[in-house]
Amino acid sequence: ALRELKRMMEYAGDTQYAGFLEKEYEQLKEDINRYAWDGKWYKRAFADNGDIYGSMENEECRIDGISQSWGVISGAADNEKKFISMDSLETHLVDRENGLIKLLDPPFENGKLEPGYIKSYIPGVRENGGQYTHAAVWSIIAEAILGDGNKAVEWYKMINPIEHSRTKEACNKYKVEPYVVPADIYGAGNLAGRGGWTWYTGSSSWYYEAGIKYILGLNIENEYLSIKPCIPKNWKEYKIQYKWKESIYN
Repeated sequence: ALRELKRMMEYAGDTQYAGFLEKEYEQLKEDINRYAWDGKWYKRAFADNGDIYGSMENEECRIDGISQSWGVISGAADNEKKFISMDSLETHLVDRENGLIKLLDPPFENGKLEPGYIKSYIPGVRENGGQYTHAAVWSIIAEAILGDGNKAVEWYKMINPIEHSRTKEACNKYKVEPYVVPADIYGAGNLAGRGGWTWYTGSSSWYYEAGIKYILGLNIENEYLSIKPCIPKNWKEYKIQYKWKESIYN
């Protein structure tokens, strides 16, 4: 947010406030890398009572995906840490067998941590250790920013609802519409791979942006169009048609 607001202030000509925001951003970045780094990934949160969420010392919620993705998206993660943290996200949160990317792991159940209402969900459901699709898409965007087109497209395809409907067995597991993005997919036990709340416009718009802007690389900013793709190595080419007013750009 600091970085985006700084760009707006520069565009508006307020260099003094833009300089203040840059200074705040750099200080926050330094603090995050000093205090929130947990050795292999970024911690998620510090509670008022001193509890830490997203730490490898925890029994539950040892790792949370949002901190890793946004370390990359925000630009706050130090060079080697952004690669290490995203490798950890892949190791602990990407479930290829069930085709989902979990929000956190392990889920909350009987431990001492009290995160609030998400603990009322059974383990692996919605925010409590399932795929929360907003966060799943952010991890794809982070991989694209890091330049790994193979991984970005693999994960992008993996969480596409249609991929949960290739066979009758898969349909019976997924149980919801295969043509709309769900808010969540259950991630544990006999419910793993079952879709949750569908027709979720927030995560579907992020999914659209991940594909168009970050993978295919079509971006429009200040009325300038640019193409900066991050695609798999085995793609020889791809085509986009972009309509603007009466013109079509190929």
